[in-house]
Amino acid sequence: MVALALVVPLGMVALGGAKASAAFNPAAFDFWVDSPTMGPIKTRVLRAADGNTNRVVYALDGMRAGEGLNGWEIETNVAETLASWNINVVMPVGGQSSFYTDWNAPSEFFGIPAGTGSANTGSGATDALSGGPGKSYRYTWETFLTQDLRSALRDRLGFNPTRNGVFGLSMGGSAALALAAYHPDQFSFAGSYSGYLNISAPGMREAIRLAMIDAGGYNVDSMAPPWGPQWLRMDPFVFAPRLVANNTRVYVAAASGRPTANDGPNMGTVNGMALEALALANTRAFQVRMATLGAGNVTYSFPEYGIHAWNNWQDEAYRMIPDLSASIG
Repeated sequence: MVALALVVPLGMVALGGAKASAAFNPAAFDFWVDSPTMGPIKTRVLRAADGNTNRVVYALDGMRAGEGLNGWEIETNVAETLASWNINVVMPVGGQSSFYTDWNAPSEFFGIPAGTGSANTGSGATDALSGGPGKSYRYTWETFLTQDLRSALRDRLGFNPTRNGVFGLSMGGSAALALAAYHPDQFSFAGSYSGYLNISAPGMREAIRLAMIDAGGYNVDSMAPPWGPQWLRMDPFVFAPRLVANNTRVYVAAASGRPTANDGPNMGTVNGMALEALALANTRAFQVRMATLGAGNVTYSFPEYGIHAWNNWQDEAYRMIPDLSASIG
């Protein structure tokens, strides 16, 4: 596991799936909400087929979250399927490498402020080394999702602010569990696909460090100091007792890393296989942790085939929907 953690993120698919190609659902609409620290943030909203405002789910993106559309809209038809189940879908846009948490500081390296370098392309180690990494502001995604966006959805669209669901892939998977653990009044259901659910395990912080450099040139030390309370607060293995105490309905999935017939013979598949193996190791550790706590509120899915890729996550979402539907609103 340590070897995987240190080597895998050097690939192009580091901790978040391959970079998506743009798509657009005309039935969804842009919903802009101001964040005091991050400025205007776009969210894509797809209304439930029956028009209800009581059943709401948030769909979180992966490490390479773009600024135009959420990956779930770009790569899958999961949002449309959820809407057909009479669930309102909330898809935040942006948050590359953020883990959807509140950061300690704006991302920078060696004291050089973010966004000031000569490259400043928003992707890769080149930007980090040229002094142009990350964002010039401090990420406050947890506050945005649980206060700013939550209130705006209630006040402007009439959405129910309690007993919502949240799910995500990879980075978004561990974030979904964290949001439910610390905000049980808002989230009664959380789903994680291929999540990194034991981030304090040996090698994991350095794996995340390399992945964040590759995905936008972000500095993990700006997110949370090493091994301190802020870092441990993000670790599902550590906060697992909260999920049990809250009786949150949890869906956790990780595949074997063995490619399906739809995964082509290329480097993306090779990277996806290794990344999923790492996610599986993390997820199995989380499963043992929950078992020691006597948890009876978790459904696990460990398919025999599947890599760190959107076709795997779409399939998991379909398997999760009945549990989600029964646990929100």
